[in-house]
This record gives sequence, C-alpha cells and structure tokens, in this order.
Amino acid sequence: MSLLADGLNVLSKATPLRVWNAAQIVGSYLLSKLTGKARHWGLPLALSFEPTTSCNLRCPECPSGLRSFTRPTGMLPEALFKQTIDEVASRLWYLIFYFQGEPYLHPQFLDLVRYAADQGIYTATSTNAHYLSDQNARRTVESGLDRLIISLDGTTQEVYQQYRVGGRLEKVLEGTRNVVRWRKQLKSGTPRIIFQFLVVRPNEHQIDDARQLAEALGVDDVWFKTAQIYDHQHGSPLIPTIDYYSRYQPTGNGTWSLKNALINHCWKMWHSCVITWDGLVVPCCFDKDAEYRQGDLKTATFRQVWRGPKYQQFRSSLLRGRNQIEMCRNCSEGTKVWG
Repeated sequence: MSLLADGLNVLSKATPLRVWNAAQIVGSYLLSKLTGKARHWGLPLALSFEPTTSCNLRCPECPSGLRSFTRPTGMLPEALFKQTIDEVASRLWYLIFYFQGEPYLHPQFLDLVRYAADQGIYTATSTNAHYLSDQNARRTVESGLDRLIISLDGTTQEVYQQYRVGGRLEKVLEGTRNVVRWRKQLKSGTPRIIFQFLVVRPNEHQIDDARQLAEALGVDDVWFKTAQIYDHQHGSPLIPTIDYYSRYQPTGNGTWSLKNALINHCWKMWHSCVITWDGLVVPCCFDKDAEYRQGDLKTATFRQVWRGPKYQQFRSSLLRGRNQIEMCRNCSEGTKVWG
C-alpha cells in the first residue's frame, strides 16, 4: 500500500462533523499558543486505547518489559471500549490500539478493531509480531485495520534480541509474511504494513539492512525511531553514535541532555489523549504509569473528563511552564501541529 493510498485512506474517513471538529481543535490550540491562555474546543482527533499492559517480551526501556508498573496489569473490558467509542466516534478520526503491552494478547483485540473500523475510524496498532499466526494474520486483514506497525529493531537474531529481550526474529518475519500474503489473497488495500526500527547503538549498523529486508518481504515502509532513554543524564549504552537518531547530546561535563528545547505548548494536549486498559484518561504516551490521570471512565463520561476543570488546569500549567511537569522533561515531541 503506497503512501499516497494511505493518505487517501485517511482522508476518506472525513465527515462534516470530523472536519468541523478538526477546525475547532486547531483553532483553539493556535489561539492558546498565541495568548498563553488555555482554550479548548471540540473532541479528540486521535485517541490511543490500551488493549493490555501484558507483554511476552522484556525490552529494557519499556515498563511492560521491565514489569515495573505501579498500576495493575489487565485487559481492556469490551463494554468500556464500546461505550467510549460510541461517545466520540462521530468526531474521532484516528484510533491507535496501543499504549503499553502487546495488543494481540487481548483475546478480543481484533473484534475491537472491527467495531471501530465499522464506524469509519482510521485504525492502527503496533505489535512485536510474535502472535501473527496464519489465522491471526487473516483476521487482521479482515478486521479493517488500516495500519499495522511491526517492531523490528534488528535484522539478525543476535542484534534483535539485545533490545527485544526474549524475542525471536524469525517469528517476526514469519508473521510479517503471513499478513502480506493474506492481504494479497484477500485483495485488500489494508493494512499498510510498516517496520518500526528503534535505533539504538547495538543495531544502528543495520539501518540499510532493515530497508532491504522490508523491500524483500513486501513491507510498505520502514520508520526509524529515536529511543527514549529514561536515565539518560549519565549516558547509556543504548544511545546511538549516529547523532541524527539520538534524542540526547553530551553537555561537555560528562552528562547528557535532551536536544530539543522545552517549549511551553503541546499539540498533543489539544488533539489527543490515551486511555489505559482500566479506563484512566492520561494526557499522552509519555505518562506510562498514569501518574497524570485526568479522570476515570468507570465513573465519568469521556466528555466530562476531556472538558473537565482538571484537564483544563493541566493544559494551563503546560502553557505556563512545561519543564515543571516531570513527564514533559524527557519529551521530544508534541510541539508541532502536524508532527
């Protein structure tokens, strides 16, 4: 599936209500930036739903992999998901089935995708691809999923397992082949299949190999992503030597700092949010332990949380000083409207 076809697919989800909602979100964000006073209109353009916090791997910079959460592990209840989607579907454009954990461990995962896809929402997920059996691959194509991001992070087992601890590269490649084959057999235009390559020092020499592997398998694109390192101040063996792929830079006195300046605004706080498997609404994907929860969908509607005083106060505090919010200090995203 070409990039143009994917773009046209995204645009095909447009409805008058979604376009109007997008205009409200962009307008209120730009006005808030200009005036320094938080204003917010509309509902999210994008939403991330966490199917589960469970994972089969033990990746070193991931709370799921490290089993380091203070919040409980569990599976997203179908009723909670459907209730929330029903509330926002008329204005929601893009739905990401991922936060922490491995989505395919949720027994009803592809049924949830189908439910959202049937309402004309662009759907995406990210997976380590260990559960893309022949049956799951076919069901993935049939579910209406628009984008499938597969974590690669190495083109040989020796390199792959250094970050994807406990993983088997051959399972990833087998699962990829299964989806490519079923997409072709079912004559489906979706999902767009993407290899995501998290660039760290152990795998940075395989960047070109990853491109060649994607082409050989029929994968549509490769995304090279910079890695978030939690304890980066004193350096890390994971920080790449290729500066372009590093979020961090040496300060000259033996410590490391984030490259990007912390600007006091954040597009993500206006256009999207994340919902944990148990219904907690958190501002973005950097809040992995749900420390900045804005509300609970088990006791309130989504609109009550999204438009509530706590969320508005959070947006206001961000405009006053992003460096005062702990999770924002290690964030390299959020300041570009289209980024």
